[in-house]
Amino acid sequence: MTDASSIRLALFSDTCAPQVNGVARTLDRLVEAVEARGGAVEIVSVADPGAPEPSRIRRMPSRPFWAYPELRLAWPSRRAIVHVMEAFRPTLVHAATEFGIGMAGRRWALHSGTPLVTSYHTNFTAYASHYNLGFLAQPGWSFLRWFHNGAQRTYCPTRAILQDLSARGFRHPQVWPRGVDPARFAPQFRSSALRASLGASDDTLVVTYVGRLASEKGVQVALDALRQASAARPGAICFHVVGDGPYEGRLRERAPDGTRFAGRLEGQALSEAYASGDLFIFPSTTDTFGNVLLEAMASGLPILGADVGPTREVVGPAAGWFVEPGNGPAFAAEIVRLVDDRTRLAIGAFAARERATAQSWDAIWDALVADYLTVQRGG
Repeated sequence: MTDASSIRLALFSDTCAPQVNGVARTLDRLVEAVEARGGAVEIVSVADPGAPEPSRIRRMPSRPFWAYPELRLAWPSRRAIVHVMEAFRPTLVHAATEFGIGMAGRRWALHSGTPLVTSYHTNFTAYASHYNLGFLAQPGWSFLRWFHNGAQRTYCPTRAILQDLSARGFRHPQVWPRGVDPARFAPQFRSSALRASLGASDDTLVVTYVGRLASEKGVQVALDALRQASAARPGAICFHVVGDGPYEGRLRERAPDGTRFAGRLEGQALSEAYASGDLFIFPSTTDTFGNVLLEAMASGLPILGADVGPTREVVGPAAGWFVEPGNGPAFAAEIVRLVDDRTRLAIGAFAARERATAQSWDAIWDALVADYLTVQRGG
């Protein structure tokens, strides 16, 4: 392990536990990794009604974002941040989000002369188009460029995102990839009982989706595709939807027969949900990485995804299939082909497991901590 004992990391994020999303889960792992290597971490985030008390997280008063109530925003006072930072005395600040809390961390780091890094997790301009805020896209890029260019590094999850940010004038992007726990997500969790509860036999193709049920995730494209595929192969397909979110009610109304909504799952229930499927569908075009892709692949599921750079990079050439973004009939046609050709599905499943289990979290964290140390030394 890379020695992090000289690091005192102040981590600023507008999202963290108990919120369940890729950013929060990645940051949880980051904190564990730095502390496991001997470093100290102070987390500053938003107050959340669902957060347990007491909590190690310094939470600032917040309110729901009107366009996305699950996202909470805070604008902490400078005095509150100075009080927390003077008590902790960080050697490095990581602003993991770009708004209220992240902005406060950025401001304090630049004012105090403490080395600053940022990370780019969410394609906010793509999200804007899904919430009828497309007019903010260009001003949004100007703001994001300004925010991240104040840092010594901007960590991004894939080369595709790095290339996009570089083309848009971001000065210091660097890839910080993601890993998966192959003991937690593995084919051994496949459950005949769960499949039976879904109405699936051994011959049924169980198509699985895990993630937020929100407009920008494109789940409605998956539902349309499953409806068409099920009409072409009656009784041969089941759709298992895991997750919750603001779009759930509308999706339930549009869901074809054979769809099962499981809600949010954690622990072994989540492991079983992945491993009990046969194909993972990922229609999103807004994700910068998609942690669920590696979890599904480690569980033995090949991927059927929208043909966008980050998804193609994570999945690779052999572990899945890619179709035109937003094209429900194209997704449906590929599902029908896989119903008819289980050998092709099995080959994809093997390749998916091989690719995912090669992504070592230990190596990823060692590389990130080593770069933290370089930044801390002024490199």
